[in-house]
Amino acid sequence: MTTAAKSGTDTELIAHLLRRAGFGATWEELQAAGDLGYQGTLDLLFNPGDPESMPSDIIRRYHPDQSITQIAPSSGSVWMYRMSTTKTPFEEKIALFWHRIFATGQTKLIQGKVMLTQIEMFRQFGLGSFRDLLVQLSQNPAMILWLDNQDNHKDNINENYGREILELFAMGVGNYSEEDIKECSRAFTGWTIANMPYMSIRMRNNTLRPYGYVAWQYKFDPEDHDEGEKTFLGETGNFNGDDIIDIICKNPATARFIARHLYHHFIADELPVPQWPFEGPKDPEAIELMVDAYFANDYSIGAMLRAVFESEMFKSEATQYARIKSPVELVVGTLRLAGGFDWPTADIFKATAACGFMGQALLAPVSVEGWMGGDDWISTGSMVQRINFASATVGDPTKKGIKSILDQISDRHPRGLVAPKALVDDCLELVGSLRLENETKEGIVTYATEQGDIDPRTNDGVDKIVSVLQLIVSTREYQLV
Repeated sequence: MTTAAKSGTDTELIAHLLRRAGFGATWEELQAAGDLGYQGTLDLLFNPGDPESMPSDIIRRYHPDQSITQIAPSSGSVWMYRMSTTKTPFEEKIALFWHRIFATGQTKLIQGKVMLTQIEMFRQFGLGSFRDLLVQLSQNPAMILWLDNQDNHKDNINENYGREILELFAMGVGNYSEEDIKECSRAFTGWTIANMPYMSIRMRNNTLRPYGYVAWQYKFDPEDHDEGEKTFLGETGNFNGDDIIDIICKNPATARFIARHLYHHFIADELPVPQWPFEGPKDPEAIELMVDAYFANDYSIGAMLRAVFESEMFKSEATQYARIKSPVELVVGTLRLAGGFDWPTADIFKATAACGFMGQALLAPVSVEGWMGGDDWISTGSMVQRINFASATVGDPTKKGIKSILDQISDRHPRGLVAPKALVDDCLELVGSLRLENETKEGIVTYATEQGDIDPRTNDGVDKIVSVLQLIVSTREYQLV
């Protein structure tokens, strides 16, 4: 199919979908998606194949620290390789979504193996039943230690996990009582870790083997479980953790809370989460659409998102460019635009560090509340970091993604010189069908005009085209998704 046949609103709509359900798409990826059409692309997202990301044995051969994962930058870089090279980015976007909500930090857990196991759990269960996901979360060693459930005993309850599963993970403030927190915590007594690590750093480091830390495992200890009758959210019985999760998941407040998080992450920036008990959702109809899908499909997160992606609301222009990219979305999207990584490189650490400089250090959330997102992503300092990273990444014409863009422009203009407006149009199309405000686009066209003759076959022409690409990724619109 020719470029002309794929241009226009259909391509822009697919590009919008791939920005939300991934990290954006290269022109080649958009061409392939255009052959499938919007519905076909959506079907493929929910039925992905092999991720074909960089093999872990290759990574560890060149980065031994990413086998041991003793420090957070190493663990984060393992995930950065996966996000920037995978053929199934929707899986990583879902994992990033749950990491943002079920915020767990390596800073407390010391080792990264358990963190990366949690991320893999998000990939596996993140689009399925919310009930199954909550069970997996409650049995996840990283979460158990993060919220101290190994210290939650039948004779001495620890309320950390019981409180957070209600307040931050599933229901939101105002939908439960302090007594519900206590009863919930009682139900999760005995949910602990089999190979419990010593709590001193010196002794915990003794769990380090020649090729990494041992993998901690979940264990249910019936001797430490409170078998007494409990009253939770108006129901009474000899509840265990599974029963509590059943009661949580069937509550309408849970469906609305999760729907609002999905809206915030996949549709448009919402108010900060602490304001939700006092302010209604930005789009109540969108929330109800997802709530209906939740209850009609056994609490399925995938069904909630599919309902949104198929809706006219999602396809409307008002929904496009309605979210500020998180630092990880910006970094990964730019890396993928430039071609990702073909081989292990020290640049992976720069990319991982850049996320932290912008305010979203992988595997190191600022608190148990995770990241608020929205306007919180933007400050004077973070904006400088965002522009500098994007500009430096696309400013290298030897990267395969940038070289592909340069080759495309050269092929489109076989007679040599490229008119300034045509160049800008080509660049916007080739970076993923990006749409700029008229004033912004006119400014870039003016800049391109001032560069004089642009011949993509010359080194001078390449430099000028790259400078236009750098301007494009420095725009306000590129910061949005």
